[in-house]
Amino acid sequence: MSADVEILEKTICFEGFFRIEKYRLRHRLFNGGWSRPLSRELFERGHAAAVLPYDPIRDAVILIEQFRVGALTAPGGPWLLEIVAGMIESGETAQDVVKRESIEEADCIITDLLPVCDFLVSPGGTSERIALFCGRADATKAGGIHGAPEEDEDIKVHVVPLDTAFTFLQSGRINSASAIIALQWLALNREQVRTQWLSQPIPGT
Repeated sequence: MSADVEILEKTICFEGFFRIEKYRLRHRLFNGGWSRPLSRELFERGHAAAVLPYDPIRDAVILIEQFRVGALTAPGGPWLLEIVAGMIESGETAQDVVKRESIEEADCIITDLLPVCDFLVSPGGTSERIALFCGRADATKAGGIHGAPEEDEDIKVHVVPLDTAFTFLQSGRINSASAIIALQWLALNREQVRTQWLSQPIPGT
């Protein structure tokens, strides 16, 4: 905790699968003084990791489509085109998570990982951070419907040429933050990533 923040009171408003905390706090101002006491609610859901699986040979990405309750009133509806993601559990690394989730959500094996960024999802109301990667994958083996039945997951896998994915991005069909950031990063680094991965043998082959 920063020395420029003073927690006056912290209470748990709700605790279930997720948690909502309420803080009374004050923080240092840019003029050197202190703010008046503030009241803020914070949605605590842990931290996550996400990966954009990319096949450099076919210049294609693997996207997943699933129902999202938070998008019920979104213009395109609640079935979103996204990238593979999952929550980081105790004892796991972000790299562990994206490799595990790639198998569970897309039946896709990630053989190499490049870090994209680590970003705050919505820091005005939640502490959640996402560690974002681009992962090397074989798109010829991707497809079908996957997900964990016990978690009511119903996930459809799409193999999409990268240029088509960029068109989806520009048209607004892709409107999930992780997918937007990862695709924009790949647009900037496409040739470098292809050159790097195409010059390297696929691990395990």
